[in-house]
Amino acid sequence: MKEIPKDPFILVSYVNTQLRDFYPSLEAMCEGLDIDCKELVEKLEIAGFRYQISQNRFS
Repeated sequence: MKEIPKDPFILVSYVNTQLRDFYPSLEAMCEGLDIDCKELVEKLEIAGFRYQISQNRFS
């Protein structure tokens, strides 16, 4: 599993950059980086971020 930022505000920036620059979807990013998608979404939702499928980003 890839080490990702623990702070949710740094994490959302990191994830959105990965999604924008390298991955067509959240699922593709999680698979490519070997990240537990459910855990990632839950962590970001707790901080108030929701994944926007149409924009392929958290906001």
